[in-house]
Amino acid sequence: MSDAQTWDPAGYARNARFVSDLGMPVLELLAPKQGERILDLGCGDGDLTQKIVSRGCRVVAVDASAEQVAAARERGLDAQVCDGQDLAFDAEFDAVFSNAAMHWMTRPDDVLRGVRRALTPGGRFVGEFGGHGCVATIETALRDSLERRGVDPHGVRPWYFPTDRQYRAKLEAHDFEVSSLALIPRPTRLPGDIIGWLETFAGSFAGPLPEGERPAYFAEVRESLRSRLCDTEGNWTADYVRLRFAARRREQRVT
Repeated sequence: MSDAQTWDPAGYARNARFVSDLGMPVLELLAPKQGERILDLGCGDGDLTQKIVSRGCRVVAVDASAEQVAAARERGLDAQVCDGQDLAFDAEFDAVFSNAAMHWMTRPDDVLRGVRRALTPGGRFVGEFGGHGCVATIETALRDSLERRGVDPHGVRPWYFPTDRQYRAKLEAHDFEVSSLALIPRPTRLPGDIIGWLETFAGSFAGPLPEGERPAYFAEVRESLRSRLCDTEGNWTADYVRLRFAARRREQRVT
């Protein structure tokens, strides 16, 4: 994750609660069973983690943000600060679950190595994250506005948005058997003005700018997006595309 991206649990809850609300189909795909030990990879403030615990599971939640982990712990959850690209668990979990987190992990092979190691043989890996084309309209506006300011946008992108074919190949290369995988276009109504979304998720793009210039930068991006993502009643929609999958660790490595 880019050093410029930070997480404020209160701001996240205010501007992005839809992320966990829309994660319920992924939770149903996981189909957690009472007594299972599950790793929640990229737990955020623990909203979905709590729902897994309520199914009678023993859950360890990890996130790279100390602030989000603190918020998860306030819910009484077993949450740890951990980079999902450097997992150190060894055959400890019946399943690994992840919602709206792995697009922030730009070393996907390291993620998959760690997930495979964390699972018991035959363990499930179920998740959803941004797929190819996700927020493409917003990203273009962010880049264009940086260029108008004389800033090279190369290297500021904090996301990994693979195609379905690319991610299937990665899963299979790391000894996962894929049972389902699909790209899902999901335009998503935002709870308020898109400025809240930009402040929550686009910190990496504003990172090269002096702090005093960032509000004007986001305001310019907002205006450039108005005709495409805002309706006549002032409702904003983000052009999300999600990649949802379910896979299982093979019992033995394929040689």
